[in-house]
Amino acid sequence: MRAVLAAPAPTLLVIAKAPVPGRVKTRLTPPCTPEQAAALAEAALTDTLRALGSVPAGRRLLVLDGEPGPWLPAGWQVVPQPAGGLDVRLAAAFAAAPAGAPAMLVGMDTPQLSAAALAAQLSPAARAGADAWFGPARDGGFWALGLARPTADLARRLLVGVPMSSPRTGEVLLERLALAGLTVRRLPLLTDVDTARDAAEVAALVPGGAFAACWRSVGAVAGTAGAAG
Repeated sequence: MRAVLAAPAPTLLVIAKAPVPGRVKTRLTPPCTPEQAAALAEAALTDTLRALGSVPAGRRLLVLDGEPGPWLPAGWQVVPQPAGGLDVRLAAAFAAAPAGAPAMLVGMDTPQLSAAALAAQLSPAARAGADAWFGPARDGGFWALGLARPTADLARRLLVGVPMSSPRTGEVLLERLALAGLTVRRLPLLTDVDTARDAAEVAALVPGGAFAACWRSVGAVAGTAGAAG
């Protein structure tokens, strides 16, 4: 019981691009305009940061490509992304996490993530015996990766060289986690928002969020509201 009470609070990491038209959610254009796609990206990021803001944590780090805007809530420290491919930037995100505490990294493409589910997985009692957490995405990638004892070297060994944006991304990462001898806990399977069909599906799952409200507004203009049909 004493060990559970003394367990360090986790670090929460969100890796994201600043929601600038033409630089985010380009697979939504068309049917959306670059401005509409950027608004959807901002709404997804808003919901993600808001949800993670309710998960108990020692630190909250936004690993950002670009400049923060008024969408950034209090309590988040911004860490710039380095140059390099996504695999390199994901590994570098873990290097920014303080030593001695578990770290959970999520992206900005799953505004439907459950804060309660993450909080439960990261509670001191529940994380006993876990070395890593893996959140699979429906497109074959992953929406979350957690490490119980993150180090820059471990993150590089797990992530650098993993093919990104591939149907095998998650599979390759799981293979590396297994080769590293890590006990992995699975998180729920979620849909990344990449296409209009994805956006409609995710908006229906969280109708009260900023993303769903933005999608309804965009759909009314662009005729995309029924794209999941």
